Amino acid sequence: MTSVKFLPSICIALGFADAGTLLDHARQEAEEGETFFEFRLDYLRRPDEGVRAIRDFLEEHPECTVLATCRRRQSQGRFNGGVEEQLRILQAAAKAGAAAVDLEIESAEKCAPALPSLRSEAKLLLSYHNLEATPPLAAVLKRMMRHPADAYKIAATARKPSDLHRMLAVAKLYPRTRTVVLSMGEMGFPSRVLFPLCGGAFTYAAPGSAEGTAAGQVSARVLRHLFRLEKLSRSSKVYGVVADPVGHSLSPVVHNRAFQARRVDAVYLPFLVPLAQLKDFMQLADKLPVAGFSVTMPHKQKVLRYLDAVDPLARRIGAVNTVWKKAGKWRGANTDAPAVVAPLARHLRLAKASVLLIGSGGAARSAAFALADAGARISVVGIELDQVRALARACGGVMLLEEQLPKLHFDALVHATPLGMFPRPEQCYFKDRIPADVVLDVVYNPLETLLIRRAREQGRTVIPGLEMFLEQAARQFETWTGESAPRAVMEKAAMEALRPAQT
Repeated sequence: MTSVKFLPSICIALGFADAGTLLDHARQEAEEGETFFEFRLDYLRRPDEGVRAIRDFLEEHPECTVLATCRRRQSQGRFNGGVEEQLRILQAAAKAGAAAVDLEIESAEKCAPALPSLRSEAKLLLSYHNLEATPPLAAVLKRMMRHPADAYKIAATARKPSDLHRMLAVAKLYPRTRTVVLSMGEMGFPSRVLFPLCGGAFTYAAPGSAEGTAAGQVSARVLRHLFRLEKLSRSSKVYGVVADPVGHSLSPVVHNRAFQARRVDAVYLPFLVPLAQLKDFMQLADKLPVAGFSVTMPHKQKVLRYLDAVDPLARRIGAVNTVWKKAGKWRGANTDAPAVVAPLARHLRLAKASVLLIGSGGAARSAAFALADAGARISVVGIELDQVRALARACGGVMLLEEQLPKLHFDALVHATPLGMFPRPEQCYFKDRIPADVVLDVVYNPLETLLIRRAREQGRTVIPGLEMFLEQAARQFETWTGESAPRAVMEKAAMEALRPAQT
């Protein structure tokens, strides 16, 4: 019987309504090299058919390991039968070759005398699930450990960033107990990558050609090849991007590929952090520990209050997009600013050039001060009139109203708002004429925004947002690692990630 200690690090969760489809996906994953599978028998219209599927699959692939689950609806599953029927199915699954069975704590408490018999047939994974929040975990574990098992699984929904640390700390609290801990949902995704750093037994992944069985699951290929999960250790450094929303960000793709190219022992993760929870994230960052992170909307300005030292330019701008820890202190800089100037300077002489800046947030502030330092004459326009007025005054520019633009023309235009960004690529600040010779859009997803397309059609010189993004990302990488950024690798990674979105 397979020891829980030596199970593979990634379990492919398979939940389908019919056994044929389940088997098809299991076979496909096995052909691609996967060896550990969860068969969700409760997803099947006829759970008993899953027992035969386990037997058939293991006859074809004896090298594989199957974890059988038949979770009751009362415990966040889909099985409508009673506990006795649930036990019968799990015992049959074990006899069919399942190396382990998952039984939720609610059922275990109702059939405690039967657990030794079940455990004699297969390894027992006792589980707890909470789709609403992350409860006090010490109490949950105490409740579960009243029943002997080979491993204990806790899956709870993250409602704030620090919930991730609470979950990952479980393995450290009970080092002699095999644990599987998962924070569910987009906010909880980092736990699916970081569990090896904290001694977790394994994590779950979705099949490559179908959805997973829980929010936040990604494919094993993504876990292995993008986040390099199996190469992480307790000494690996953790970086990430802090944003809301964060799912569209290219940063994890670009930075993880850069770390791989330079053989840096680090991983870069997406951290979903609502505006009101930035302080909570900073507490998480101290505890994980995080070595550095990128900052984007809506945190570039607010993050300053949590930093110990800020680069003079970033302090003047009032916005930070790059944070790292040195000598126990959080430090901040702004790589957006030089990343705006560099591509523009390749197309025009910025000294005394007239530049129209659209926006007044963190990205716009970065562009405004960098352009002012380069000697450009800046005009600022945007929706938040008070912020536009304040930014124009701060950078020595002038404030314009939207209705003034049809009569004006500029050497360059910098668009620094979310308009046109995925998932709303149909948006554009200008309905017709674009009043500038050179157009830079800070939005990089999609690869060609509606603004860039219209500017190109009007014969303007265009600078897609990807150029600026890659420039600031390269500077971030160099700040964090002290090594030269593999720019060609980063560009290729970004292009590969964006191109599928264009089809």
